Amino acid sequence: MNAHRMPLRPRLRRQSFIREIISTLLFLVAVYTLLEMTLPRSIVQSISMEPNLIADQRLVISRINYLLGQPQRGDIVVFNSPNTRPGEPPLIKRLIGLPGETVEIRDAAVYINGVKLDESYLNEPCSPTRCSDRVWTLAADEYFFMGDNRNHSHDSRAFGPIRRNQIIGRAIFRYWPPGVWGILSYTYGDSP
Repeated sequence: MNAHRMPLRPRLRRQSFIREIISTLLFLVAVYTLLEMTLPRSIVQSISMEPNLIADQRLVISRINYLLGQPQRGDIVVFNSPNTRPGEPPLIKRLIGLPGETVEIRDAAVYINGVKLDESYLNEPCSPTRCSDRVWTLAADEYFFMGDNRNHSHDSRAFGPIRRNQIIGRAIFRYWPPGVWGILSYTYGDSP
């Protein structure tokens, strides 16, 4: 007899193998669902955020940022506009006005509570026809959004302020196309 016999490996039973595959698949579905709930993805649909975001770029959105904190002026935010019909994609715009503030457009410039907003992220100056003089006073749960490409953006100037419950999350990461992928950096300028 051979004294150096190798111990026999336990055989996987067919039922255990199938159960393991089902458990793994359920785990993967749960992880995917959790990621979609906390970090959904979004596609830039228009030129309204140029030059900072270009049409057809893909973004990862964080819901967690606004569960743990409040939206900040300058954030690039994904939200549902008041006119959104079922199946329409959400909008992506920059947060300009915070709850309780007065947003004023005067001589094609944006003022918050009477102080001119420094907006170094803009594509070009807004034309007087697209940025006509107007004033909005925001309620306790309202936010005001505008695109960086002001002359080509459908935003709060057209549909008014957005309520907190319409906000989906903050854009945090650009993953497509591969040449521009990375964490989005924010330039907030001077806050009033």
